[in-house]
Amino acid sequence: EVGKQRLVLDLSCRAQGDGWIVAMNRWQTPTNLLLEPTILRQLGDCCDEFLIHAADVEGKCEGIDARLVEFLGQHAGIPVTYAGGVHALDDLQTVQDLSGGKVDLTIGSALDLFGGNQVRYADCVAWNRR
Repeated sequence: EVGKQRLVLDLSCRAQGDGWIVAMNRWQTPTNLLLEPTILRQLGDCCDEFLIHAADVEGKCEGIDARLVEFLGQHAGIPVTYAGGVHALDDLQTVQDLSGGKVDLTIGSALDLFGGNQVRYADCVAWNRR
């Protein structure tokens, strides 16, 4: 048996109206699951951490979904890592500020290790060591 302490739940979310809906199949198929505080609490009972992808900005390197980061900081209740839209090193501080320090950030396409030219890995390490 695998306990919740070994599970990270990955939710890909797309903006819908004033909120977000969970999507599947490479973010192309919307589900009927709205990302709401009650859903985060229920799902949080089954895992140790969330990995939340902002599918509308993922891979574009044009900026994070600030409203989603703020929402996650207010309602997640368990550790959260946000992914999507990072375009500058400053996004690390922005995510920390918007979430009250409750949301971590993963950087993909923008990172030099993955072929990006917006964010250097060495600068991320230095930022985290400060």
